[in-house]
Amino acid sequence: MQHHFSAAFRVFGVALSAIFSAVAAENNPSSNSVVVSYQERRGHIMVPATVHGTNKLSLMLDTGYGMTMVRSDHAEDFSLQRTGRSIRIIGIAGEEQAEMFDGPTFDFAGLSWKPRRVASFPSANQSRSRPREAVLGSGFFRRFVVEIDPQRKELTLHEPDTFNHTGPGEILPLTFKSSTPIVEASVLLPGGATIKAQFEIDSGCDSALCIGKHFVEAHKLIPSDSSSDGGRVGVGGSTSIKSGHLFQLQLGRLTIEKPPANFFLEGSPADAPLAGHIGWELLRDFKVIFDYSRKRMILVSKG
Repeated sequence: MQHHFSAAFRVFGVALSAIFSAVAAENNPSSNSVVVSYQERRGHIMVPATVHGTNKLSLMLDTGYGMTMVRSDHAEDFSLQRTGRSIRIIGIAGEEQAEMFDGPTFDFAGLSWKPRRVASFPSANQSRSRPREAVLGSGFFRRFVVEIDPQRKELTLHEPDTFNHTGPGEILPLTFKSSTPIVEASVLLPGGATIKAQFEIDSGCDSALCIGKHFVEAHKLIPSDSSSDGGRVGVGGSTSIKSGHLFQLQLGRLTIEKPPANFFLEGSPADAPLAGHIGWELLRDFKVIFDYSRKRMILVSKG
């Protein structure tokens, strides 16, 4: 699970109010779907919502999170009740503890969702140079069929019971490790062989591919065109990587030539036997539909 968080969270009062007003005008609350305009900040999808009917909030859309998260000050502002429990948040460089609260009611332009629980980021992280945003995790994707249109910067939320996909698109089966979606892909190796590999889908990652050390070493994947050493920041700290490209990645019948990749020199964004994860930089080349109710992801090519 890879998370490279944007700058300190701010509620942009006038701009965010305009978004909410425009969305409310376009959507009928009694319908089975609504369209929400979103912003993209530093490669992250930020979704506006109303909390408890009055508070406006912007949340990062992240399939890599098992639970919806809020900052500790949000939990206080929304008068959320502590449950007395905590959970472990596991990331690329370790794990951290997070307190749990009773969930608030989120409203997305007329469609509402009240998670049973939310968690707050550890208070120690609020002093980081890049404090974490509020995050919409797996429960949001189980509540709605989530359709993301990067060209229009629109999120369409469908009621799962009445959703029916028609038209073009590559339908990819999903399996789940706990609450994280996993897709099978084919990877072209440097020697010309092709192998099957499984990747987590992590819409909160601002990279295209992040590949774990175990998979990199097993298949000698660091290419000759790799750049100098760098690092990635996520839950638990940071880890060293090399940046470069895979020769080819195939998802169903979709072939992606030379996708950018971060090759981990230590640690992994996903535990073996998973190869790593696929992030938003790769997914944003498609219209993406997450349909957890039917265990599938649909990628629709642009154009």
